[in-house]
Amino acid sequence: MSEPFADLGRILVIIPTYNESENVRRITARVRASVPEADILIADDNSPDGTGQIADELAADDDHIHVMHRLGKEGLAAAYMAGFAWGLERDYAVLVEMDADGSHQPEQLSALLHALRDADLVLGSRWVPGGSVVNWPKSREVLSRGGNLYTRLALDVPLQDATGGYRVFRAQTLRDLHLHDVASQGYCFQVDMARRAVQSGKRVVEVPITFVEREFGTSKMSGGIVREALWRVTVWGAQQRTGRVRDAVRSRRAARAARQPGAGQKGAA
Repeated sequence: MSEPFADLGRILVIIPTYNESENVRRITARVRASVPEADILIADDNSPDGTGQIADELAADDDHIHVMHRLGKEGLAAAYMAGFAWGLERDYAVLVEMDADGSHQPEQLSALLHALRDADLVLGSRWVPGGSVVNWPKSREVLSRGGNLYTRLALDVPLQDATGGYRVFRAQTLRDLHLHDVASQGYCFQVDMARRAVQSGKRVVEVPITFVEREFGTSKMSGGIVREALWRVTVWGAQQRTGRVRDAVRSRRAARAARQPGAGQKGAA
């Protein structure tokens, strides 16, 4: 049977884990059923609940599943960065971000991969028409929508869901985004990657998804993650505005210099 996404090249789904023993079997089985040709990399941060051992068992039974054992809990961004490096070194053409808890439905991955045919980066979006969330309190929806509105205004990025973490990258997109100086964590990491893609002229497409709140395990969301995102977005926005002002001043000075008598004749023979 032909592979529906063979034209995109080899696909790697990166799934960071920390204490996801109740979810890791479910999520890998759903990915394998939904996009059978994709490989999976479980990047485990030395989970004390045995997630890493379960991942090893899954990998032993399925050569599409791989495991990266990390030294400790270093956060979502560090796990994805390590996963990107692992995949790029092995010449995967498409790299996918996906949560382990089932909130990113593997059954919707085909829609994101299809959209990648006309994009450099595809975002699974909760806040475009057709997108939705399930089992969220109103307060969290307000926080997410408000955070994305602030991001659009502060960074001038035309994205409805810059904080979401269900994403599909072309390998070349990642190579072009200067990942060596990415220092942000958590949801701020997602904003950072999205703004870099937009500012570098990449084609970024949003595809509606249904985000389902986890049933098992504990959410990694914290007040510290939210505060870091707010602070970094504010700093990035200020830097962008300062850069635009500086560029405008330089342009005006250059225009005035060009209008000066004798401009462009200095040094003529």
